[in-house]
Amino acid sequence: MAFVKAIWKLLVGVKDALVLVFMLLFFGLLFAGLKSKPRPIGDGVLLVDLNGSLTEQPSRASAAQLVGGGARMNEYAINDLSQALVRAAGDERVKAVALDLDGFTGGGESGIATVGAALDAVRKAGKPVIAYATGYTDSGYQLAAHASDVMVDPMGVVALRGPGGTNLYYKGLLDKLGVNAHVFRVGTYKSAVEPYIRDGMSPEARQNAQALAGAMLENWKDDIKKARPQAAAGVDALLKDPVGTLAASGGDFAKSALALKLADHVATRTDFNARLAQLGGSDKDRPGGFRQIGLDSYLRDTADNRGTGPIGIVTVAGMIVDGKAGPGTAGSATISRLIDRAVASGKLKALVVRVDSPGGSVTASEQIRQAIVGAKKAGLPVVVSMGDVAASGGYWVSTPGDYIFAEPGTITGSIGVFGILPSFEGSLAKLGVHADGVQTTPLSGQPDFLKGFSPAADALVQAGIDSTYRTFLGLVAASRQKSPADIDKIAQGRVWDGGSAHQIGLVDGFGGLDAAVAKAAELAKLGDERGTTIIATRPSFADSIAEGLADRNDDDDANATDALASLSPAPAGLVAQALDRARQLLTGPTVQVACLDCPPVTVAAPRALPAATGWRAILLELLS
Repeated sequence: MAFVKAIWKLLVGVKDALVLVFMLLFFGLLFAGLKSKPRPIGDGVLLVDLNGSLTEQPSRASAAQLVGGGARMNEYAINDLSQALVRAAGDERVKAVALDLDGFTGGGESGIATVGAALDAVRKAGKPVIAYATGYTDSGYQLAAHASDVMVDPMGVVALRGPGGTNLYYKGLLDKLGVNAHVFRVGTYKSAVEPYIRDGMSPEARQNAQALAGAMLENWKDDIKKARPQAAAGVDALLKDPVGTLAASGGDFAKSALALKLADHVATRTDFNARLAQLGGSDKDRPGGFRQIGLDSYLRDTADNRGTGPIGIVTVAGMIVDGKAGPGTAGSATISRLIDRAVASGKLKALVVRVDSPGGSVTASEQIRQAIVGAKKAGLPVVVSMGDVAASGGYWVSTPGDYIFAEPGTITGSIGVFGILPSFEGSLAKLGVHADGVQTTPLSGQPDFLKGFSPAADALVQAGIDSTYRTFLGLVAASRQKSPADIDKIAQGRVWDGGSAHQIGLVDGFGGLDAAVAKAAELAKLGDERGTTIIATRPSFADSIAEGLADRNDDDDANATDALASLSPAPAGLVAQALDRARQLLTGPTVQVACLDCPPVTVAAPRALPAATGWRAILLELLS
């Protein structure tokens, strides 16, 4: 009898659990539906509250993330935001644009310049653009420079620092742990592996990094000076002598920004809101007390659909990995299948490939390249549009392009190949453990992570790296109509800014996605037809719910109000970024075409990567 009662209690518990699950699902769907229902757009100020980073292709919230309860950093799609601002320029409902940058965590120079150009269009339409922040970073100020009125809080600061920074080098740690890092590479400047074999930068890596940083600084300054000419002298003065410029204003950061004409007004958030109420009208029932149009609502109200035009647009964004992956990571199986299906539909007349990737797996890069080549074989002209970064594997997938566009601030090149494999014979010896065994051939048990690699294993891996590099040179040479020897002179893993890449022939011209679409229409002889079809995966039903329910991290109180605190990256974040780069290197395949020495595309939280297993997990555990 007791057994029957126990079974009955179990069944009742299962029933109650199922009821709870269905109730949660029902109310989740109801909430998601209500949340996603667009609010009617009225007149007012378009509030562009960038509480996160700008990126080419935001990652998508998954049902698993929702169940896990973790919040994610907000990411704003560069193209979506710029298109919305261009539409706002001609939208009578939008009286002004408010650019709230207190929670802005940055983005790449090219992406920010694209959004800045859209803000310029708003100003040309006669509409004010008001920017406000407590602390302006390099990225934040580059964006704010495109505003008609730049406000800084009385307790705020405009801190311009320029490109540069430090990386972690692990050789000393690996030596102490007895880990032997076997490095295989081709390319004098392929410095991604240097942290594992050196205690600091090599002269070649320093030379390349210094040249790239200098070029990026000049591109950044040019964008600011064109958008805000009156700030040109102030930008130069602040970069040259930050202490002196501050002392000239009595140690007051906000007054210094005003004196240097970097800002137009020193104003509190209350003053900012009052100004917006003057421009868009008062509304005491809304936060801030002004009539406003939320960015998310405006994006939903005005966004173009995927379209059915003859020009397909496919995006290769994030690390290039083998297999399937969601938005923000370039999964080779996912992207190649998307291209193949779009071409097979017979509806496309041209293909634009938007690339914003530092590369990754060589096999994944080749799979994507083959899909693009398949589109060309089907008679479609291919135009490549490079975003902030299109280096190494990002350049590999660009080689089929009939025409390659970049921006002056694009980071590209890094034509080189590397691989890294550790062995732990030294670590085991420190523990008093030794490995031994028998062989029947020179490659028996190789590569041997316990006893060390044999000369034959080392030679074979290096031969594979050399072969891949020759293939890379051949692809670039065919694309650029030069000899492999000529390409080798500008390759060797060296990273170039977009302006230099244009001079040496790695790209054909400057322009963004719109220019690439226009070129594709020209090559396909479509006349004035510019209709596009976005080639992308659709979210699953569960992920759609998760996207609606995901924590958007929009709590204004969560933003740092201390200017210096908002400008200083948390030490934990810096360590996490360093370990994330190590994980990217160690979780990848043996042979990689990745530019991990390129600056990060954004400063958002690191994207999810495949979990490390085996020796990779051991090494990551030691490093962390």
